[in-house]
Amino acid sequence: MAYDFGFTEEQVMVRDSLRAFMREEVLPREDVVYEKGDVPEEIEKAIRAKSLEMGFWNAHFPEELGGGGIDNVTASLMSYELGVTTWGLISCVQGGSLILCACEGEQREKYLFPVIRGEKLDCFALTEPGAGSDAMGITTRARKDGSDWVLNGRKHFISNADRADFAIVFAVTGENETARGKRSRITAFLIDKGTPGMEISLGSKPIGNPGHNVNNIFFDDCRVPESQILGEEGKGFEVAGEWLVPGRVMVAANCCGKARRAIDMSLEWAASRKQFGQEIGRFQGVSFKLADMETELAAAEWLTFNAAWRLDQNNLSDADAAMAKLYASEMLGRATDEAVQIHGGMGMMSDFPVGRLWRDARIERIWEGTSEVQRHIISRSILRPLEA
Repeated sequence: MAYDFGFTEEQVMVRDSLRAFMREEVLPREDVVYEKGDVPEEIEKAIRAKSLEMGFWNAHFPEELGGGGIDNVTASLMSYELGVTTWGLISCVQGGSLILCACEGEQREKYLFPVIRGEKLDCFALTEPGAGSDAMGITTRARKDGSDWVLNGRKHFISNADRADFAIVFAVTGENETARGKRSRITAFLIDKGTPGMEISLGSKPIGNPGHNVNNIFFDDCRVPESQILGEEGKGFEVAGEWLVPGRVMVAANCCGKARRAIDMSLEWAASRKQFGQEIGRFQGVSFKLADMETELAAAEWLTFNAAWRLDQNNLSDADAAMAKLYASEMLGRATDEAVQIHGGMGMMSDFPVGRLWRDARIERIWEGTSEVQRHIISRSILRPLEA
């Protein structure tokens, strides 16, 4: 079912172009990725090259920096279409952290522009074993030594660090006195792979999203010059925050795209699979599931595209983004679970797309802020005006 959100002709063209690309260039390679549990290098390079040619790779970066300059509604439409497959393949189509727009001077030539051109890959290194949802709890530290900073600590669950050419690393560089007591000063550093004192190792194997590998990064007296600070010393979270909240809107759109695929497959199955002499879609036990799935997806789409529109109007609140991410990710969990139920035994087969979507969906309620974190943001926003 399609809904009219007032998309422009250009936005629809971008969406339809990417939809065709995903079906022609990406999905045919999906079986290989799930069988191998990773994205073979030749597939990664082939998809990225084609994506660069089509303008998808750098579409989300500002036009003045060499990107596509798309607005956030268009970006959410792209995230929707990208959502049909594993994050391992998604990262081959569109890459690069928008936080790199904070690069200045020589940093732009060394990091930002090569990422936009598809010549370098980055990774975002914030999470630590003792600091997941509590990002302020990171313990990786950087101490000043002359004109350099020396890092010690550990990061984990760092997506695609094994493929990245450099990492955006967050470390404590001191403390600030605040009304609530001392708070860590967090600074972002750009650190090249191969820098002495920095070691990357493959982490545990996720149960979903093959090819989207998670890694550990260890720092043992890792020395980097002052020029490697992204933004200002002590302002790492300010730099990251500009992009992290909008990122939740894009995750929500991605969840909607995954749900759309799961629902479409369930509709086709219900209309063709026969039991007891008739198509299973004729049974209320199945048809009502489909009705609920479609209704919940429509609600998630409205929340998501409304948030994207608000982002373009510069009036997106943290709660707007949190509601979109919370509802879309939990809707996806319900939709893929029902899709498995509708497909019966076939839904549990590892080589069948419905089972893959079900496994892949689970992470969406955890990363980019858990469902519990989103509920905290929302509840705080509605209680604060009442001084509660």
